[in-house]
Amino acid sequence: MSVTEQPAPHSGPGPDGDAAADQLRDRISADSLTTRRDYLRIVATVSGGLAIGGVGVAAGILHRHGDSESMPEAKKVVDELPPGRSVAFRFPGEEDRALAVRLEDGSLVGYSAVCTHLACAVLWREDRGPDGELYCPCHEGVFNARTGEVTAGPPPRPLPRIFLTEQADGSVWAVATARSGEPAKDALCRQFGDSRPEFSAQLGCPGEARAKSTESGRT
Repeated sequence: MSVTEQPAPHSGPGPDGDAAADQLRDRISADSLTTRRDYLRIVATVSGGLAIGGVGVAAGILHRHGDSESMPEAKKVVDELPPGRSVAFRFPGEEDRALAVRLEDGSLVGYSAVCTHLACAVLWREDRGPDGELYCPCHEGVFNARTGEVTAGPPPRPLPRIFLTEQADGSVWAVATARSGEPAKDALCRQFGDSRPEFSAQLGCPGEARAKSTESGRT
């Protein structure tokens, strides 16, 4: 008999009739059943958590980009961003994924990199049209790279916007955020209204207009 043709192990009790082998098999079977149950329980818990998280994001219950009412601290994104390139960063908080893109015509745009469908990561595909596209690979969601609007797939809302500025040295900075679909003026007035009155005056924010009217009445 060759080494590869060994006889199958004996499945019955030992030659002395000892029940230890039977007890060992019972224990192995019980452990296997417990392991399978634990596995199924873990899978169910994780799946349920993902489902709840997705519903929460879709319903607006969980945190979204741009929810802050105060002005975020400006953050340097990159030293330089040439046309046709993108960079991932975190803003306004370290838990907030964001994406900056320099389009081929030189336009600088920034968005939350969290899909508005089920919070998967969004990336920029530069080879999809003149502006490329913002793409969520989880469920084939597609957003317009210039506006953040949904162009395909299940996402229910546009991507929240990140306001970027470019300094004289070419560095790119993130300075503010907007909620999904929120007009730029409303977003900037909401965040800069109290802390940057001179900026609010330039924008013509409602609070600044009321302040001017009150001041005129006093004089």
